[in-house]
Amino acid sequence: MEAADAGNAIYRHLTVTAGYLKTSRLRLPLSGFDRIFLLGVGKAAPQMAAAVEKILGRMLTGGIVITKHGHARVRLRRCVTREAGHPVPDQAGVSAAEEVHALLRELNARDLLIVAISGGASALQCAPPEQIPLRAKQVTTDALLRAGATITELNAVRKHLSTLKGGRLAAHAYPATVVSLLLSDVIGDPLDVIGSGPTAPDSSTFGDALHVLEKYRLIDGVPVEVRKHLQAGAAGAVPETPKAGDPLFANVHNIVVGSNQIALGAAAAKAKELGYRPLILSSTMQGETRELARVHAQILREVLRTGYPIGRPACILSGGETTVTVKGNGTGGRNQEFALAAAIEIAGLPDALVLSGGTDGTDGPTDAAGAIAAGDTVARAGRIGLDALQHLVANNSYPLFAALGDLIKTGPTGTNVMDIHVLLAR
Repeated sequence: MEAADAGNAIYRHLTVTAGYLKTSRLRLPLSGFDRIFLLGVGKAAPQMAAAVEKILGRMLTGGIVITKHGHARVRLRRCVTREAGHPVPDQAGVSAAEEVHALLRELNARDLLIVAISGGASALQCAPPEQIPLRAKQVTTDALLRAGATITELNAVRKHLSTLKGGRLAAHAYPATVVSLLLSDVIGDPLDVIGSGPTAPDSSTFGDALHVLEKYRLIDGVPVEVRKHLQAGAAGAVPETPKAGDPLFANVHNIVVGSNQIALGAAAAKAKELGYRPLILSSTMQGETRELARVHAQILREVLRTGYPIGRPACILSGGETTVTVKGNGTGGRNQEFALAAAIEIAGLPDALVLSGGTDGTDGPTDAAGAIAAGDTVARAGRIGLDALQHLVANNSYPLFAALGDLIKTGPTGTNVMDIHVLLAR
């Protein structure tokens, strides 16, 4: 978590020296700008904004920071902070987006806009077209989340139901210069998917958004305003999101400043320091949560049985963002579900432990970041009358781990680089 800290990510990539604003691949003379504004959106936006404020000092004219309810724990001096709903957008997010539009209307060619994007930005900056009411967007987002849509699929729809996502923020900021600092919570770090790509050329289309709804059999289940808007866009009656090659991106610079891989690398180094043999499987894990959990558990079984692919004591690490197809009415999140599914697979095994946690400190609509499971988790649950399999079927992992005292509760961490899975073989 220290390696993935959002403020540290900014300090590593942004400096002001000898009258120039510098990043790893950019050098801008500050004499070319009359004003500098900051727009931060995401769960880690306050921490990123605080770092930008410290770097720029009085050179920063002002700005707006939008974060999740309860995450505004950093005091900012030159920017106003707004809290909004996540993962389903709310009216506070709509009001904050209206303030963003007002800021963008002020910009001209002599202005510099620094944009700090982190996980959660898609929901927090809610700016639906006039003909789409907030309720319609809420219902659509919730339906896609419950159906198990991937973040790329979800954001393809979001981008085409927004006036700021999918490169449209950059379009509104034109002709100002835009520097976007992106803390990636998306597998592979695609610029147009992180935060729904507000300052990046969009590779998705209205047709893609419709295909996502069709894939999950939601085309007739979403509100009529959503369906009509997407169909009108696919027919050419609504302008597409800006694409690569559009001149409006000439002065837009998108820079990834943090990712899941950095967190995994730090975990591996610490594991080695503690005497474990670390192995990073991948930072791009995606798919149905419980299926991936079973695969991880079988790898752990193999390590314990044969010492392959790494001998004991072993620390196997992976990261990414899985999805849960919600079929029950329980309480939990993808990391708690990962831990529960793994617990069932490693039941009875000594010397085995599994941790799954969200690096932002929240997992689904709960106050936990994730959970820890061991070979005795299922048996311990059974002794207090809880059936692990029934809880998994009902998507009801939270009460089980709460009863066992095995939830991970960190509170908001100030960063977000997807999820981390840790498997230990003693």
